[in-house]
This record gives sequence, structure tokens and C-alpha cells, in this order.
Amino acid sequence: MRRRLASVGAVFGLALGVLTVPLPLPPVAPAPAGGGAFAWNQDSLWQGLEQAFLATRAAGCADSARVRDNVEQLRRLVDSLGVAHLPPEAPILDTIESRLFRIAPDLAACPVPPDAFVAVQATLRTRVKEQSRTWDITARSARERLYRLLYGSRAAVEEVVLQHPDNAVTLVRGLDEPSASPGAMIEGVMVHSGDMLVSRGGYPTSALIARGNDYPGNFSHVALVHVDAVSHEVSVIEAHIESGVAVSRAEAYLADKKLRLLILRPRADLPAIRRDPMLPHLAASAMLARARAGHIPYDFAMDYRDPSRLFCSEVASAAYHTQGVDLWSGISTISSAGLRNWLGAFGVTHFETQEPSDLEYDPQLVVVAEWRDPTALFKDHIDNAVTDVMLEGAERGDRLGFAWYQLPFARVAKGYSWVKERFGGIGPIPEGMSAASALRNTAYSRRHALLATEVEHLAREWQARHGYPPAYWTLVALARDAVGE
Repeated sequence: MRRRLASVGAVFGLALGVLTVPLPLPPVAPAPAGGGAFAWNQDSLWQGLEQAFLATRAAGCADSARVRDNVEQLRRLVDSLGVAHLPPEAPILDTIESRLFRIAPDLAACPVPPDAFVAVQATLRTRVKEQSRTWDITARSARERLYRLLYGSRAAVEEVVLQHPDNAVTLVRGLDEPSASPGAMIEGVMVHSGDMLVSRGGYPTSALIARGNDYPGNFSHVALVHVDAVSHEVSVIEAHIESGVAVSRAEAYLADKKLRLLILRPRADLPAIRRDPMLPHLAASAMLARARAGHIPYDFAMDYRDPSRLFCSEVASAAYHTQGVDLWSGISTISSAGLRNWLGAFGVTHFETQEPSDLEYDPQLVVVAEWRDPTALFKDHIDNAVTDVMLEGAERGDRLGFAWYQLPFARVAKGYSWVKERFGGIGPIPEGMSAASALRNTAYSRRHALLATEVEHLAREWQARHGYPPAYWTLVALARDAVGE
């Protein structure tokens, strides 16, 4: 009996030892050619803007009329962009960027509703995207101009909104681009079959997806809209890490936690859509039929050229590719060595890909509307700041690790997941994700959540001392303090 128990124990110990042995990480692909991380390199500007805000706030904003007049002048300048075609290097675009940033501190400090400023930013986005139709989006100068004006203007608006939470504008309308596809009303906006919903989730990995590329952005997920031509029922087609491609009703999609949401629509004057105005509906219908026909696994490698597995961006790009339209005119790149090491540890193998945030910059698409949740905006900024600081650590050589003794249990869970998947179920570890990657994902999310909680605490203390919410660059400084502690 003792020998038998000893034999069982030896076998168990051997199995446990084997399950504990980690597999070596696969080699990480080199940085994509033509990539390169964008950097503002304007710390003095941000500090100067905050000093201007403090000066106006201390003076009691005695000249609200001047602030309104500055916004009106900016509006007229932005409207002038619709007169003639401009290159991305045009000096007027520098002027608009500079004025927009200079106006923001006064607006943030004054009791002036920010709605006019928000409207100017929406018009600026429309005009700049119209101008970019004649630009070479693969050129760095064009890409940086789009990023500085679209991402930068949104950042300026949100700093103002955070100082006026009671007057925040939730829905910002863009351009109601004509569409021949079936349509339906969602939250006060008419959406059409073939529209794309670009959103930001509230999870730590959502922040990593949004920030983790050469042009850190605001969005982490892409979904494709289908509207039935007869019933006008809205279906949302999207890829989930846990289950692959899925179809849901619009109500279920909106009920899932989202900090912001953007509606994008192909331009009606694209040659392919001119030839067939129903093309967006055909693209959405083809992807809906494919999603309902059988299981489509999630693409952890982020290989947008392989349609057999799909990550969220590919749901839209693969659907349109079958109809002769290639989205993401400027393909996303991930050049940072530290970030590539981290994403490689999660299973990513392609660093020239299609990031959700970058879809906004595609000149083939127009922004129909944007929702942002004012109550969640501060959390969004905290999550971004924590992610940016964690990625600074990745550049210094920080690794994504886990306790060695967790690996055997994770591998058992992976085996259980594999069995469930064979019978159409979903296990604790997603299909296509290794046990080690799942542990790294959990460890990353836990660390991000702990740091975000600490930064939120530090930010509330900071606000109590200064009397106003900390700006984004201050949140980054607080995140660095939290990491140091």
C-alpha cells in the first residue's frame, strides 16, 4: 500500500513538475518598417497652459465676453478650412492648433458653457478629415497632422469638460453622411447598415489596446452594424477575446460598459459605393451571415491579413475587403520595444496591424456622432495615465510575470477549456490564448487596477488641495508616484 501511494505521489509530483515548467517566450517580431512612436515633446506648453488656467481662475474670469469672442474667432478660422485644399504642412493648421490650446485654459476657468467649444472641435474634425482626402496618409507628416488635430483637440475639449461637469455635452454630432443602406435610430442618432461603432471599454486591457501603439488613442474596440432591410432590427457584430465573433442586439451592445463611443460611416462618394450604394449593407450582411454560420475564433496574433481568425478591427476590415474597400488607409504600427515585448507575451505576433483608435483617421470614413460619458471621463483619463506610466516601465525592461505555482492550475484550466470548446462552450481561458498568457493578462489587469485605485485616491487628495481636478499631465505624474511607491 505504501509503495502504491509512493508511486502515485511520484507520478503526481512528476506531472506537477512538468506542468510547472514554463515554455520559452516566442521571439518578438522587429519593429515595423516606417513606424515610429509619436511624441508631443511639449511639457513646457502643458505647464504654461495650466499656469494660464490658474491665472484666469485667480482673477475670477472678469472677461467672459472675451472668452466667447475667442471661441467665435476660432470657429470662423476652422470654417475657412472648407474653402480650398491644403497640404498637411499648411501654416493655418499650426495656427488653429495653437489657438485651440490657448483658448482651453480660459474656458476651463470661466463660467462659460463649453458647448460652443465642443461644437468647434467637431467641425474641426470634419474639416480636417475632408482635407486629408487629398493627403498621402502613409506619409508621417500627414499622419502626425491628423493625430495632432483630431486627438489633440479632443484632449483639449475633455480638459475643459472636466472643469464643467454640470454642463458636459454627452452627444456630439458630426456629419450625417448620406447612406442608401437600411437605417434605424439608436440613442437619437440614425445609424445605417455598414456603420462602424468604435468604443472604449472600462477594463485595464481596454486602456492598453487604446494606448498601445505608435499613436496612443482613445478607443479600444470596433464593431460592425447590420440593419435588417425589412424589420430594421439592429444587430452588432463584434469579436470578443473570450468567445470570438458574436452577434448581439443593439440594446445588449450598449448595456456593456463603454466610456465613449464613435460612429463612423464610409463616404458616399467613394468609387466603389458610387458603383453600388448598397455596398456597406452587403459588407455587413456578408459578415453577419458568416458569424451565424459557424464559430470564428479570436485572432490574438492581430494578423489582419488572415481572415480565418478575427480580432475586433478585422470584423469591419474583412467585411469591407470582400466588397473591394480596404479600410485603415494608414496601417497602425507598434514600434516600442517594451510594448512589443509585453504584447508578444500576450500572444501578439504582428506589429503592423489595425488598431481601433486609428480607424478615426481614415479619410474614407466620416464621423457621424460621438458619445462620451461625462461621469466616466475622469476614470478614462486615470486609466490612460496609469497605462502610459506602466508602458514607461516596459521600456525600462519591466516584464509581465506571474507566480510559478499558478502555472499548473492554469494549464489544467486550459485543458478544461479545450474540452468545453469542443462541445461549443466557453472555458475559463479563451481559445487561442495559452495558460501562461492568461496568467500574464490577469497579473497585468490586477496591477493596473491597483495602481488606478491609488491614482484616483491621490487625484482626489490633489483636487481637495487645489480646488479643481488635475489635468492629464498631472495624473501621469501621480501615476509615476504610485508606481514608485
